[in-house]
Amino acid sequence: MEGQKYKNMTKIPVIKSQNFILRPFRKGDEWSLQKNINNRKIYRTTSGIPYPYTLKDAKKWIAKNLKEKKKKNPQMINFAIEINGEAAGSVGLGSIKDGHKAEISYWLGEKYWNRGIMTEAVRLVTKFGFEKLKLVRIYGRVYIFNPASKKVLEKNGYQSEGILRKDAKKDDKFIDCYLLANVR
Repeated sequence: MEGQKYKNMTKIPVIKSQNFILRPFRKGDEWSLQKNINNRKIYRTTSGIPYPYTLKDAKKWIAKNLKEKKKKNPQMINFAIEINGEAAGSVGLGSIKDGHKAEISYWLGEKYWNRGIMTEAVRLVTKFGFEKLKLVRIYGRVYIFNPASKKVLEKNGYQSEGILRKDAKKDDKFIDCYLLANVR
């Protein structure tokens, strides 16, 4: 994959760490995905993740990722964070604009919090975005009441660009978000 342009990339790599493996989602991940994401605390701090998170939701997510990874120019690339053989979380790039920018998003099952896993996963996916996808900007939006997620980005060189007022809407409430970005 070294030296290839994003346009020719059809395969999502497997990235190994000492603590976990980043890999594409696959059939069979439905049960562990549903088990690890079905948490009110995760729902509260993320957008687009329903609660309760059902097995049907997990099947839909995996099917969407399998379909997207077949595209010549995917709009999103999501990695399962595999720990002890299960999909314990996810980190990915969405709204990909070829050779320009993408938005990073992530979540991790609560039993794996405060171990540095997400900080390392974000570092690896940021590196992937810059080196393999040739992006020049990766940004993330974090709900203002989620300082742990903001800290994950800051530890990876993302800098605050400001507050997006009433940027998100969840449970009929508008939420301010921090906007952080990393550029090369």
